[in-house]
Amino acid sequence: MKVSVLMVTYNHENFIAQAIDSALMQKVNFEYEIVIGEDCSTDHTRDIVIGYQQRYPDTIRLLLPERNSGGHKNFVQTYKACQGEYIALLDGDDYWTSPHKLQKQVDFLDSHPECAICFHSVKVICDDCSQGPGIFPPVRQKEIYTLKDLLVENFIPTCSTMFRNGLFGEFPDWFYVLPMGDWALLILNAQYGSIGYINEVMGAYRFHSGGVWSMTGDIRKSQGFLEFYKVMNPYFNFRYDRIIRAAKYFHYHKIAKANGDGLGAFVNLLKCIITSPFNPAVSYRKLLINMLEFFPPVYNLLKAWKSKHGSTCS
Repeated sequence: MKVSVLMVTYNHENFIAQAIDSALMQKVNFEYEIVIGEDCSTDHTRDIVIGYQQRYPDTIRLLLPERNSGGHKNFVQTYKACQGEYIALLDGDDYWTSPHKLQKQVDFLDSHPECAICFHSVKVICDDCSQGPGIFPPVRQKEIYTLKDLLVENFIPTCSTMFRNGLFGEFPDWFYVLPMGDWALLILNAQYGSIGYINEVMGAYRFHSGGVWSMTGDIRKSQGFLEFYKVMNPYFNFRYDRIIRAAKYFHYHKIAKANGDGLGAFVNLLKCIITSPFNPAVSYRKLLINMLEFFPPVYNLLKAWKSKHGSTCS
């Protein structure tokens, strides 16, 4: 088996058919399977996936637990059921837009044995808001990334991911408690090779009110990122401490700004300063300006002075 399409789904009755159809439409010269972990949805998602499996019994395999296990456990159980040399991820509320997506990613990994992962750009669509579609990540990125790049931020859309199966052993205990399991999975795989980018838009990532992470507020997301880094730093024996501290600074500052000029802002500003000492990845000019943002009269005077003298404060 060349590829396993790993699909986890819960309460996706409005989306799951489009996701499965986009996997079934793939034009490939190899054998692939679609492995679906359906986590006891309370809507008609289970009925829909059973109907598809009955129509495509040679392609679709279902995992149908008797009780809800939660997103992380459902994912791990589905991952362990995958038999392919490569695994392609597709959540039940996303879909692929190119029938050649799997073939192009397989060709890339076959010809780049140094890469553990490859990905591509996707269209970002919003079902519950007026925001128009965008592209993530923007096209014209570099072709090869590393674990260091991935530790700064997760720039890989889940539905664009393909990786080599079996690169690591058991999932560590912290995988089950971190809020962003897709990023943690990428980190686990990126320890064993580079990350390749295919400069094409071949999928769609959907924002909607039922999305767990996409609908999380910015402060909670930053708090989640800080939890993530709290685990990652000791996991890597502080080998990437400078990168992680610079990333933590960014999120502490973001929380401070969201808290305004009150006690919460002051506490998080102190955390920024504690995080950044002697770290060349942090600009001290930027740190000073960030601090002044919480003292509007001084900050506005500085902006006015900079503007008058032909430069800007940013």
